[in-house]
Amino acid sequence: MARNAASISPTAHYTGYTWFAHGMSHPALVTPQGRLMHGALRPLHSLAMLTGAPTLQAFLLARHRLIDLLLTQAIREGRVSQVIEVAAGLSPRGWRFKQAHGDKLHYIEADLPDMAQRKRDLLQQADLLRQRHEVVTLDALADTGPASLSALADRLDPHQGTAIITEGLVNYFDTPTVVAMWQRFGRVLNRFPDGLYLSDIHLHNANKGAGVQAFKAVLSTFVKGRVFLHFDNEVQAETELRHAGFALAELHDPTRFAGQLGMTMHPGANAVRVVEARTNKPTFKG
Repeated sequence: MARNAASISPTAHYTGYTWFAHGMSHPALVTPQGRLMHGALRPLHSLAMLTGAPTLQAFLLARHRLIDLLLTQAIREGRVSQVIEVAAGLSPRGWRFKQAHGDKLHYIEADLPDMAQRKRDLLQQADLLRQRHEVVTLDALADTGPASLSALADRLDPHQGTAIITEGLVNYFDTPTVVAMWQRFGRVLNRFPDGLYLSDIHLHNANKGAGVQAFKAVLSTFVKGRVFLHFDNEVQAETELRHAGFALAELHDPTRFAGQLGMTMHPGANAVRVVEARTNKPTFKG
């Protein structure tokens, strides 16, 4: 059975502090829980770095920065001017992208009620919310209703390219739930002239070996539940995304973008893949 989405939100505290510790977030988005969790896991992280074992931070940073890169490219190319970040948690992406693109970008951070309220309060208290930057309640598993993605999309400009982002979400749900979620995303994004879906995902073929299995066990304990690996390889996931309504789908290994990202890829970075799926095929001018 799929996990209750509410059980995922505690991980937002740890990831929120991770972004801050690496210069990507604002102090307002640091919580005492995140600082405590980050400190508690620091000895384990240090031991893994010494032994060459995969670390949580390696794949967290790799996926976050690659999603940022792909979203930046889409905005600069004029394909996207509206973003919905589903299960945004304490991600600093909305704040950073609004700083970079201003009123040209409509950025919506969405999460379950408690997390959305906490994020909204933190941003407002630090005077970080700007025009066309919202934090709203969303149930990513709902097909209809006021908290559904479809209802949220009704408020957007139907003539503007739109992106949906899920980071740190899909591997905490079983395969049928994820497939239904992708279908939901595909239906919504096909309502816009350009639709882009960005996400992270873990696959069986990139998560083998004793060290990785031990890493998965630690991660499962950390998120208080099972971590699901839905597909054996990239091709299977890409095929499922096309079935969900995306014209193009590609899974990227972050380590191949080390140069573009200007970062050292530590062990664990290649345990994650970043999904880039588009509802419209690009046109090429001859």
